[in-house]
Amino acid sequence: MKTRDPKMKPITRIDMKTNRLGNSDLSITPVGFGAWAIGGSGWEFGWGEQDDKASVAAIHRALELGVNWIDTAAVYGMGHSEEVVAFALRTWPGPRPYVFTKCGLRWDEQGYIHRSLNADSIRRECEDSLRRLDIDVIDLYQIHWPTEDLEEGWGAMTQLQKEGKVRWIGVSNFNVEEMRRAQAIAPITSLQPPYSLVRREVEQEILPYCRSNGLGVIVYSPMASGLLTGAMTRERAANLPDSDWRSRDLEFQEPKLSKNLALVERLREVGERHGRPSGQVAIAWALRNSAVTGAIVGARNTRQVEGNAGAADLRLTDEEIAEIEGRNAYQPELVTAA
Repeated sequence: MKTRDPKMKPITRIDMKTNRLGNSDLSITPVGFGAWAIGGSGWEFGWGEQDDKASVAAIHRALELGVNWIDTAAVYGMGHSEEVVAFALRTWPGPRPYVFTKCGLRWDEQGYIHRSLNADSIRRECEDSLRRLDIDVIDLYQIHWPTEDLEEGWGAMTQLQKEGKVRWIGVSNFNVEEMRRAQAIAPITSLQPPYSLVRREVEQEILPYCRSNGLGVIVYSPMASGLLTGAMTRERAANLPDSDWRSRDLEFQEPKLSKNLALVERLREVGERHGRPSGQVAIAWALRNSAVTGAIVGARNTRQVEGNAGAADLRLTDEEIAEIEGRNAYQPELVTAA
């Protein structure tokens, strides 16, 4: 692409081995393009102002490097992220990557979000996403957040799959009990949970359940929404605009911020040995978990894409993992528990 950081060495393509996603026929690269931030501002969980041209260039660069899937959602930018993805795909000369999107979060005129798994609502969301994305079928359609009516919502998802509007269906932010409730109706292809060095709760029960039941896992925010990239400083965190939801996130505020920045220093030290940036090490740490199929990695420009995509082939030793986690000795990963 024309936009490139001159300090970065030219990268043509990364040899990414693909992994089968759960019970589907989708073979995905370890790193996928995350389209949350490119939704821009103007809604409750926006990331501030964003240049759409930079977003399209970022998507194209990710595809050039070998990424074969994009994860977005109807709610990102109140439909804007899906529209940007559609433009990027229309102007991409190569084969279309897999397109994953999500439903179940609706918005009002002020950009505030509420959850709805009403069957009619999900059907309307699906039709709207197909139109915005300008595609005939969604490769993976996911419930974004659970509600008490998850059975109704999951039933609607299975009907959309039977009708051929979506190929595979998954869930996001579900716990084990909620996944069991959905599984009683129809198989789940995949789960999308948050997972990073800052958020490890899923290691206790959720990841072991997914591995035992053959569910694919595509984790989001492996760099903790930019906190672990190495680019975040106290000054930058303090000056995040009100239009950026991270300005309200406690992880970007004291007393947690100092602890998180100390973690970044450990990531930087390990990364320097491999000639890799901190963000790549954070992503590779998440990918090293045997339950994880792939990681959703957001980017707002080509420089960020080039800085992160290499995590797909970065292998960390047990000793490096222990060092990153601040442990004195290697301990087996928690996902191995029964």
